[in-house]
Amino acid sequence: MPVAVVTGAGSGLGRAFAVALGGAGYDVALLGRTAATLEETAALLGDSLVLPTDVTCADEVERAFAAVRDEWGRVDVLLNNAGRFGPTGTVDEISVEEWRATVEVNLTGMFLCARAAFALMRAQSPGGGRIVNNGSISAYAPRPGSAPYTSTKHAVTGLTKSLSLDGRPFDIRCTQVDIGNAATDMTATMSQGVPQADGSVSPERTFDPRHVAEAVVGIAQLPLDVDVPFLVMTAAGMPWLGRG
Repeated sequence: MPVAVVTGAGSGLGRAFAVALGGAGYDVALLGRTAATLEETAALLGDSLVLPTDVTCADEVERAFAAVRDEWGRVDVLLNNAGRFGPTGTVDEISVEEWRATVEVNLTGMFLCARAAFALMRAQSPGGGRIVNNGSISAYAPRPGSAPYTSTKHAVTGLTKSLSLDGRPFDIRCTQVDIGNAATDMTATMSQGVPQADGSVSPERTFDPRHVAEAVVGIAQLPLDVDVPFLVMTAAGMPWLGRG
């Protein structure tokens, strides 16, 4: 069976991705900081590998991917999902510590996991695989008061493009999935009202994360001679195309 690794798999989109991949016949390794929530995801899957991992720690990431290699011999898909929204406010209101913490999870963590997966995909036989980075529509247009989060998601686009280019000789493809308002804990307050660029506060629509998960499974199952660099999925009617 093909093998998938999902980071941030204990809740939200990570859990939706893991369940969808498991349902499509993948062996799934679940990475995240909290063992209890990973076990809850595992209970929805049946057979899976639970690997409590802080994605900002290089040693922990290397150990997790070594465990996947030892268990199943390869990695076919990395779903690079772990992230945080981080602090909000104007840039002068954001502490340096909170900025660095957001960069560590959203960018360095994604780099470390991509690095480990790339090494395995390059060396395994048959070689190749797919890395799917969870971006955001904030990679295109920011929300007010979101400098740390928006900056990291713009940086993820650069990482995605670099992985796509560097992966060509090894049949390693990279996709960035940019999502707007999937209904998770992170977006739970959106129905109550979200600050807009004109200073107003307005409710925003959300949509079932299952639809994103199904799309990601579709990409994962494509042959490696097909590349999908970017996918954008949003709640219909959300104020994104006209944001600002």
